[in-house]
Amino acid sequence: MMCRTPAGTLVIAKIKTNYEGTYILMKGQGATPKGSVPFLDLLNITTGAKERIWESSVDKYYESALALMSYHPKCEIQLNELKFLISKESRSEAAQYYVSIWPDKKQVQITSYPHPYPQLASLQREIIRYERDDGVKLTATLYLPPGYNPSKDGPLACLIWSYPGDFKSREAAGQVRRSPNKFARINNSFPLLWLARGFAVLADPTIPIIGEGDQEANDRYIEQLIASAEAAVNEIVRRGVAHPDKIAVGGHSYGAFMTANLLAHAPHLFCCGIARSGAYNRTPTPFGFQKEVRTLWEATDTYIKMSPFMIANKIKKPILLIHGEEDSKVTTAMQSSQFYDALKGHGVPCRLVVLPFEGHRYAARESVMHVIWETDRWLQKYCASNSSSTLIKFSGER
Repeated sequence: MMCRTPAGTLVIAKIKTNYEGTYILMKGQGATPKGSVPFLDLLNITTGAKERIWESSVDKYYESALALMSYHPKCEIQLNELKFLISKESRSEAAQYYVSIWPDKKQVQITSYPHPYPQLASLQREIIRYERDDGVKLTATLYLPPGYNPSKDGPLACLIWSYPGDFKSREAAGQVRRSPNKFARINNSFPLLWLARGFAVLADPTIPIIGEGDQEANDRYIEQLIASAEAAVNEIVRRGVAHPDKIAVGGHSYGAFMTANLLAHAPHLFCCGIARSGAYNRTPTPFGFQKEVRTLWEATDTYIKMSPFMIANKIKKPILLIHGEEDSKVTTAMQSSQFYDALKGHGVPCRLVVLPFEGHRYAARESVMHVIWETDRWLQKYCASNSSSTLIKFSGER
């Protein structure tokens, strides 16, 4: 935890206690079998001993320590004089901010925000757990529209939105890093808007790429990617909430790379894809990408095998490519334009959208709204049962 100095800089706060040694405060997200439980630890940097001095409640609310509010010109703060800025939210209540005052840890509420989108206040949200074929435990957050009942309304068109992660062990990959008590936030980069279109949304299903011991995770990237996607699709189809022929997949950046690979290697799972700001050819990034530290010359086969650009001729399902014209990362707009040319040359239904003046993430209102329109148009055309723009109200009403 950091403290601001009179000069305006941030330094590590030193905590004064009645014990010997030098203490600082550490915060963490707290992955547990029941979900994320944020915490604060008092750490003796001399001995390494830790003491848990604060932890989020787990029954109804999700709490997170955001910042140290106590002030001292030398950033030396008494333990019994701590003040923290804390956010507190639940499934149905938007995040509010509190100041937690020690030593009695009294919480003083300082905001009272209304529900930002009351039309979706009764959306259904569940953290689901399942396994892929090799036994790795996976999790995802399943969102369903307000009023939806799978036994009465039947399976829905579904949008899966994800981002792969690299891990060194099966245990780390299987940790639960989300909380059932978090408020469902809707923003311009997240797919929950399509709940209002009557879609089911599977958000952030874990796609672990594991390399244990001396194994390199990316040497089995494709196999593990397909296995994780199959497990997610099988679970939502088994639950009766997703129609197996109407499941779209999408992602941003490395999630876009994932999307293209899934359409190439697992076309039986998805009807279409949405790929934003992705890099589809790994050879222009020859000195590594993501957590891949080997160079192109050390792992040529892996670079080639992971690049969907190299197998554009195998992609048959429609894919929407979106990119910021001024993307300055390794995911330059050239990646999308060249991939589009390769797809178009092989007759793949595809569309390329280049956003003027935008970088890796999109900021201008015009860009954000256009991305939403393009995505909605694509999903209605290639995923939903019809092109109606009517908001679906379940239990027999439209």
